Amino acid sequence: MMNKVELLGHYGSDITHAQSAWTSTSRDLTEDKLNRVDKLLNMLASEGHHTPFEKSSLHFLVTVDQATHIHLLKHRIGVSINGESARYKELKEDKTYIPDDWPREWEEKLLDLSQVTNMAYHECIEALAPVVGRKRAKESARFFKMFNSQITMDVTFNWRSFYHFQQLRNSEHAQIEVRELAQEMLDIVKNLEGNPFEKTIEAFKL
Repeated sequence: MMNKVELLGHYGSDITHAQSAWTSTSRDLTEDKLNRVDKLLNMLASEGHHTPFEKSSLHFLVTVDQATHIHLLKHRIGVSINGESARYKELKEDKTYIPDDWPREWEEKLLDLSQVTNMAYHECIEALAPVVGRKRAKESARFFKMFNSQITMDVTFNWRSFYHFQQLRNSEHAQIEVRELAQEMLDIVKNLEGNPFEKTIEAFKL
């Protein structure tokens, strides 16, 4: 299966970011201030005054391969991540990522090998459980899981950390799998009802 992402929820908006910045003077929202939100956000983004952008949050559920999982784990500041644990439970569903830009022959070879190792994973748990206990069997049988094995993760960014993630991962230099994930996340945010982050997206030129 392909990697996938869905938005579980979000908090904040352009106004949230602007009002946070205005706290240093006055948080009162006047018509004049509302007309200057875009200019303020542009200034904050371009001058590196990014603290106000920490006040919003974007909450995603993703299913990704192990390589993308590792890329996500490298983002720790302003990011909260919880994921499936193959140590505490047997992964009953064998979720496997197969690149779609490979020749068909190599896609099939990877799929065949994945099916063999997934079967060995389940068989190993059953064989080892009477010997070393089910807990140790589950955690050690994971060694049969390949790098294209997928897990589901719960990921929350504040806007500042989301921008940093987009800078690094939605780039031509990033691995295609994490780049596609980053782009899909951004597309979801851009298409939120009411476009609550429209001016913030423009300010950061995303």
